[in-house]
Amino acid sequence: MDDTYLLPGRLIESEDPAVVAFAAKAVGGETDPTQKALKLFYSVRDDVRYDAYLTLADIKSYSGKEALAMGRGWCVSKAALLAACARAQSIPARPGYADVRNHMATPKLTEAMGTDIFFWHSYCELRLNDRWVKCTPSFNKSLCDKFGLKTLDFDGETDSLFHEYDKTGNKHMEYIRERGPFLDVPYEEILATFRAQYLNMQDGIEGDFEAEAGEA
Repeated sequence: MDDTYLLPGRLIESEDPAVVAFAAKAVGGETDPTQKALKLFYSVRDDVRYDAYLTLADIKSYSGKEALAMGRGWCVSKAALLAACARAQSIPARPGYADVRNHMATPKLTEAMGTDIFFWHSYCELRLNDRWVKCTPSFNKSLCDKFGLKTLDFDGETDSLFHEYDKTGNKHMEYIRERGPFLDVPYEEILATFRAQYLNMQDGIEGDFEAEAGEA
């Protein structure tokens, strides 16, 4: 395989100094690619808070380096950040997308969306041991605790895509359309869908998503 998935992109900014430093700190002295990937996954998952209230019309909301700078992001920017960190550590990586039916939402978010379908939900694919493995670094542990969900873990070998059930056994997330992997974040395509489907979310939502999670 060529180095296509090691190169920096518009929104997967693997050469950004802050991203490079974050990735280097996360992996420490580890040299095994799979172990490095695990360290990166958990650092992105828990050190950058999930925030579904970001401004959908702003391209910065889709950027890996901006998620790192703000200390918060949503599935798209957190997957972009993990891909950027992996590429910075010479691990081929790419973002992937799917439409999902998701019950991890606050009343405010549900009302603004007008649907329980999350279009273009993002995960990350990492090239480990000569195969692509999917993982989802979106939901930090403290947020999962508030929603009564098990954290989504990753072992570097098995696809880790979604919380199918919550801790009480209720259905939580269902993939309804696979959109597949991309070289970079397809900002224009995602935004076009959001403009058509999420009429009340273009300017973002006021509030603190994680703080309001207990109200769900």
